[in-house]
Amino acid sequence: MKNNDKTNVMRVLDQKKISYTSHSYEPDASMSGEEIAALLGEDADRVFKTLVTQGKSGQYYVFVVPVKEELDLKKAAKAAGEKSVSMIKQKELLPLTGYVHGGCSPVGMKKKFPAFIHETARQYERMFVSAGRVGFQIELAPEDLAETAGCGFADIV
Repeated sequence: MKNNDKTNVMRVLDQKKISYTSHSYEPDASMSGEEIAALLGEDADRVFKTLVTQGKSGQYYVFVVPVKEELDLKKAAKAAGEKSVSMIKQKELLPLTGYVHGGCSPVGMKKKFPAFIHETARQYERMFVSAGRVGFQIELAPEDLAETAGCGFADIV
C-alpha cells in the first residue's frame, strides 16, 4: 500500500505501533455492512459498524456493533450511564467526527467521545472496522481497538 493510500486511522495505528491488516474494496453507496463482509470474504459477525449517538445530557457516545445487528438504544444508554441516547442525524456526522457515513471509525475522530464495543467482539482474535474512508477496512485485535479508541466492552445489541 502506498503511503498516500493510508487513512488517518492507519496512521494513528502505525504511530501507536498497533498491528493491523488493511483491506479495500470497490465502494458502492448502497452496500450494506453484510454485503461488505461478503466482499471481504469474512463472517459478518466479525465485521463491525461505528454508530454515533447523543445522550439526554447532550454528551456524544460512539458504539461499535456487528454489521448485521442493530444498536439497542436502551442497552446503549445503560452502558453510557444515560437516561436515553438517540442516533445523531447523518448531516451531523462529518462536522462532529471528521468522518462520512459509511467511513466512520472509532479511531481518530476529531474529538474523543466515550465509546463501547459490543462484547461479542471479544470472541474473535481479530475484528474488522472502518479504516476511516469508504472502501477501506482494518482488521485488528478487539483489545487493540479498545485501547487505541478508549473503548469499553458492553452488551449493546
